[in-house]
Amino acid sequence: MNEMSVLVLSAATLGMVHTLLGPDHYLPFIVLSKARNWSRPKTMWITFIAGLGHVSGSVILGVIGIAMGISLSKLEAFEANRGSLVGWMLIAFGLLYTAYGIYKYIKKGAHVHLPAFLRPKSLRGKHMHLDMQELEKEDTAGKLTPWILFLIFVFGPCEVLIPMLIFPAANHSAMGVLMVALVFGVATIGTMMAVVYLGYKGFSLLSLKGREYQFHLLAGMVILVAGAGMQFMGW
Repeated sequence: MNEMSVLVLSAATLGMVHTLLGPDHYLPFIVLSKARNWSRPKTMWITFIAGLGHVSGSVILGVIGIAMGISLSKLEAFEANRGSLVGWMLIAFGLLYTAYGIYKYIKKGAHVHLPAFLRPKSLRGKHMHLDMQELEKEDTAGKLTPWILFLIFVFGPCEVLIPMLIFPAANHSAMGVLMVALVFGVATIGTMMAVVYLGYKGFSLLSLKGREYQFHLLAGMVILVAGAGMQFMGW
């Protein structure tokens, strides 16, 4: 097995491993798909686009850095700073979505358990357990959520990728750089989508009729924990 084959195999392995070891790569998509009642195709599409942005950001940075002759240590330091930034972005998003979940619970959850005469006029005469579509009607936050995820993942670094791009670049092999980036990207995005798909299928087995609104709060807390894990525990 030649050096290029070893490098490509390493890119595939590290792409899968670094994704599996980083819950921030898949947990936000799983919990938000349930909270926002996304269909399976929509969930997978959002995951794919975010993963593509995630890998492309590091590939572009690596190629530009190598072309400009920037040292590996400086590129790795820059990636580390990007990782810290994304950790704080996830924490901020988690806090905001947790607050949104509390708001949804108070507005939709607490009122439905009150007698009709004590509920706000807008909710009187409605069934005690509102279905998901009714709860999410006229909810504009759902339109922003995929874009926020995409933005966060574009800034998200792939620390293990740039060092692997150095070897073929040092040998002036544009095809080698392309192969490593492509294989790493396919492995990373494929692993993200596989784990999100399994999580989506797992949640679909849960019967939460009448309690779907509570998932907004859970989603916010999960995203917050993922961000804290990335920022303070090196996920």
